[in-house]
Amino acid sequence: MENKDTRTFKIDPSIEMKPVRFKNRFGIELAGHLYLPENYEAQKNAAIVVAGPFGAVKEQASGLYAQQFASMGFVSLAFDPSFGGESGGEVRNTASPDLFTEDYSAAVDCIGLLDYVDRDRIGAVGICGLSGMAITAAGTDTRIKAVATLSMYDMSRDMSRGHMDYYTEEQRMKIKQYLSEQRWRDAGSGTYALGNHEIGFDEAGNPLTAAMEVPEELPEGADPAFAAFFQYYAKRARHPRAVNFVSSWTATMPVSFWNFPLMTNIKEVSPRPILLVAGENAHSRYYSEDAYAAAQEPKELVIVPGADHVDLYDNFDKIPFDKLEAFFKNNL
Repeated sequence: MENKDTRTFKIDPSIEMKPVRFKNRFGIELAGHLYLPENYEAQKNAAIVVAGPFGAVKEQASGLYAQQFASMGFVSLAFDPSFGGESGGEVRNTASPDLFTEDYSAAVDCIGLLDYVDRDRIGAVGICGLSGMAITAAGTDTRIKAVATLSMYDMSRDMSRGHMDYYTEEQRMKIKQYLSEQRWRDAGSGTYALGNHEIGFDEAGNPLTAAMEVPEELPEGADPAFAAFFQYYAKRARHPRAVNFVSSWTATMPVSFWNFPLMTNIKEVSPRPILLVAGENAHSRYYSEDAYAAAQEPKELVIVPGADHVDLYDNFDKIPFDKLEAFFKNNL
């Protein structure tokens, strides 16, 4: 019996989609959706692997992008990173910057083994929190010939420094103490508690560690960034396998991101090109700008007028697909 199609975006009937399974080098089986352009078997095609946002699944933004890339003539693979969606890995609802980086290379393995793909013309795309892993993978895996990011989030920096690097050293120590104590609790109980991966502080200066409670409706006066995420994850693109606004991450998940600084080797992507796309009004814009400053040529930064962070998930009026198409057709 076939599984029900649970993609959250408008499906293009002219683009064939095939579910695929493949393993990363740690033996974890990953699940993907392979999007195939018309007449794909008649030639060797350029290919693109895509994942993100952080906590999302292939039936959301990454699948929309992969479908659109296929309409441009690219064989495209949207995949669920380890521990989430339909991919394997235990414990569920956890994340690893190392393994998520490896998952990109595993996706390259998968797509590059196809008879109708040109192994010398494979690119990678990261959306939101998977952007750092796409760049990090490209820094080491020279099979990735071009990399683009949309609404980039550097999750290592975000978790260890806070938004706009606001954490004080005292706050950083409090978070490390909390994470360390939580490990005792998890070890003692034999389970993995859920928590908040982006840890803020209450009025008394204590870490806010409770798992997110998602309201049924958006509260009045909600923070604009929260409102944009809510409208996407809780409303128009809600998916039961996603972590965001459906469940929560394991409480100790940030430990890996404190220990693994993404972006360290961004200069080593060169001479292969990087394209970074961010919304003019995105609260995350500075991540793309800082990555652009750190990267070596060839590189390009595109700021989309009037766009916020989430607009680049699914807003066709804001996503610069023309620039993405030109970037990959010129570089693959």
